[in-house]
Amino acid sequence: MTERDVRLGTVQETLLIPLYGRAVENRKKDAALRDARAEEIVASIDYDFARFENLPSLVGTVLRTSLFDRWVTDFLAENPTGTVVELGTGLNTRYERVDNGKARWFDLDLPDVIELRRTLFTDTPRRTMIAASVTDSAWADTVATGSTGPYLFAAEAVLPFLEEQDVRHVVDLIADRFPGSLLALDTAGPGIVGTQDEHDALSKVEARMRWACADPAELADWRPGSRLLASHRLTSLPPRMHEELPSAYQEMLAGLADQRLPQVEEYQLTLVQLP
Repeated sequence: MTERDVRLGTVQETLLIPLYGRAVENRKKDAALRDARAEEIVASIDYDFARFENLPSLVGTVLRTSLFDRWVTDFLAENPTGTVVELGTGLNTRYERVDNGKARWFDLDLPDVIELRRTLFTDTPRRTMIAASVTDSAWADTVATGSTGPYLFAAEAVLPFLEEQDVRHVVDLIADRFPGSLLALDTAGPGIVGTQDEHDALSKVEARMRWACADPAELADWRPGSRLLASHRLTSLPPRMHEELPSAYQEMLAGLADQRLPQVEEYQLTLVQLP
């Protein structure tokens, strides 16, 4: 595979962290998630991934992705011909992992990311890449005219890097254009945002989180009629998911739960149904 020179904006560079996390995980004998495509992509691009080697948070990115995968899988089980929209898709390969052969799929990210994605992925009748900012209302027109509901919007490791007013705009945009849709997202509390310069992975890049969310339940208050369907810390994952994790991960998470570290307790993965 031809080596690709990676030239990404400040925030966009963060997409390489979960990509590398999935690639490393795929090499393990007992893995929480399999993603051979991620390993292929890491091997094909010119970037110093060594800076992320052996970082504890890589496991966190894998567990987050695995939970998002489950939410998408559950959604497609109930809505086989529904639509999945990846907001800030980066170099995610969720389509390769959980697509059911019937769903409509959109991969949205900034132009430089989509330019890179197009060297690795190809549009199909069911899968479309969109080059746009998540805060740009125009992308919603493309999704609305090219699909039918129900909809699930996955915003993994995206919204914390926006200002709160921009996050509210994105939530309003989805709720107005796609009523009743599901939104999967992650949130970081004030303690995490305030100490991110010390974060094992973020300290290696220039991007910084801007939106601090102390309690994901407040998202339901932004739009009357919204419902918080699920919210998990990495130490309180759904029982079925936890039981399927490698035993080493179960032990690690039990130890983290006992320590009650702010950087763990203030990070949550949330599924909201918008009105």
